[in-house]
Amino acid sequence: MLFSPLALGELELSNRLVMAPLTRLRAGDQGIPGSLIAEHYRQRASLGLIVSEGTYPTPAGRSYPGQPGLVTEEQIAGWKQVTEAVHAEGGHMFAQIMHGGRVSHADITGGVEIVGPSAVAIDGEVRTPNGKQAYPVPRELRTDELPGVIQEIVTASRNAIEAGFDGVELHSANGYLLHEFLAPNSNVRTDSYGGSPENRARFVIETVNAVVEALGANRVGIRISPEHNVQGIAEVDAADVRATYEVLVDTIAPLNLAYLSILHHDPKGALVQDLRERFNGTFLVNTGFSEITTREEAVAIIEDGLADAVVVGRPAIANPDLARRWRESLPLNEPNASTFYADGAEGYTDYPFYAN
Repeated sequence: MLFSPLALGELELSNRLVMAPLTRLRAGDQGIPGSLIAEHYRQRASLGLIVSEGTYPTPAGRSYPGQPGLVTEEQIAGWKQVTEAVHAEGGHMFAQIMHGGRVSHADITGGVEIVGPSAVAIDGEVRTPNGKQAYPVPRELRTDELPGVIQEIVTASRNAIEAGFDGVELHSANGYLLHEFLAPNSNVRTDSYGGSPENRARFVIETVNAVVEALGANRVGIRISPEHNVQGIAEVDAADVRATYEVLVDTIAPLNLAYLSILHHDPKGALVQDLRERFNGTFLVNTGFSEITTREEAVAIIEDGLADAVVVGRPAIANPDLARRWRESLPLNEPNASTFYADGAEGYTDYPFYAN
């Protein structure tokens, strides 16, 4: 079943393996994907779907040096080179649209101020071109600014389609801007976008609706990570978590999005399966944030009916031909973590395909 076709939006995926969005930082100071990035994704086109690394929709939303964007004409042209390479191999690719929110620093954004739902900083340090520095206190976005932020995300999504992507994934996970609105410790607003679960879900819902209106629902997916307490997020009240994500999923379900992708350590658990039932559409599961997803786990997730496809990260980094290796139970290359966030081809395009 893991290697059977899957309809996703208007696409027909050749298998149910999805390449996770993986930050790799190879786009240079200007955030322009080049031939190296095109080759990296081209090599992995046999996976059913590739989701790009998080791409910023505005300079204020850039979280990392070397992260690519979907803002300038040069960035769009760079991504077009990538999508053409993937499509030439018969693959499909969505762009992950990621506004980093408070997960950044002015040294990364080129001096553009850091914004978030509330003036609450992450307790920790961020890597900048000038070394590690404390996360800054973000400026709280005014209520009248929120439509403009949504429009930046819509414009980047349109740019993704212009660049040849088959669709976009809205990043509402892992502590970035959309997730920051959902979480009660990063969103302490007192207007209609803060407080209750309904209010904290409002910005994400409005963003999803706006992108769907621009692209069509069949080209839009969303990624969430309830209870994934990284980068300063604290979703620790189980009742509040359930209420917040039920509101979100119940409200967007009628849109018939291409998919809902959930990162959670317990795909069999009541929360994940309840959200799947509420979404009632193509459902992707990623369990491997703290531990690498194995072939056995991926096969079981599909055979046990827990999801329609499995999202994998590190196995896809180290094995460009992962779909074949898992289908034929072949040995795997081991990922080299020291090159995950490096520069150049090492640990990026030099992992070997299986030798016949």
